[in-house]
Amino acid sequence: MLTVHHLRLSQSERIVWLCEELGLDYELKLYTRRTDNNLAPDEYKALHPMGIAPVVEDDGPGGRIVLGESGAIIDWIVAKHAPGTPLVPGPEDPDFADHLFFYHWANATFMTNGMMALVASRMTAGGQIPPFVADRMARSWKIIEDRLSAADYFGGARLTTADIMMGFQLTTSRAMSGTGIDGMPNLQAYLRRIGERPAYRRAMEKCEPGMTPKLD
Repeated sequence: MLTVHHLRLSQSERIVWLCEELGLDYELKLYTRRTDNNLAPDEYKALHPMGIAPVVEDDGPGGRIVLGESGAIIDWIVAKHAPGTPLVPGPEDPDFADHLFFYHWANATFMTNGMMALVASRMTAGGQIPPFVADRMARSWKIIEDRLSAADYFGGARLTTADIMMGFQLTTSRAMSGTGIDGMPNLQAYLRRIGERPAYRRAMEKCEPGMTPKLD
């Protein structure tokens, strides 16, 4: 049995969304952040050496495995539980290159830029973000809006795991940071499409009971 350990208000919502899109049978365990520092509780940190979300457990060829990192977990689940899923375009698909770019760009660049901006704002006088960080963030948001003017999804004509990787930063992370998307009609329309997906709604109801997803 696949077990998904979800730390509330974290990237691990991606894994629950993936499982719902694939219609998998899985066990979900919820963990609430500490009230003193808003970090993961000790029992979550004990799951994996990194001590951060996401984390899953599953049966592997050598026994029970514990796996971290969003991309690694998504690749594992797809390969083991849903080979051939249309959520992952093949190299013959015209959307293959764009899917790969956004699948990896989500954490490697987009989320990293957001983390740099967050840290910089807390470490500088008056919460100022250095110009080079602000420029990287502006470029990132432009890439997003431009992409969604050319395609309905980051992965192309249909939803792919690239969208599942991108989703957290565009929704829950924005709810925590207060980042607005005024003047981004393509992104606003995209988030409405995501919010209409039954699998996404089921995932968020399970991940964040009582919270309305940030889709505007």
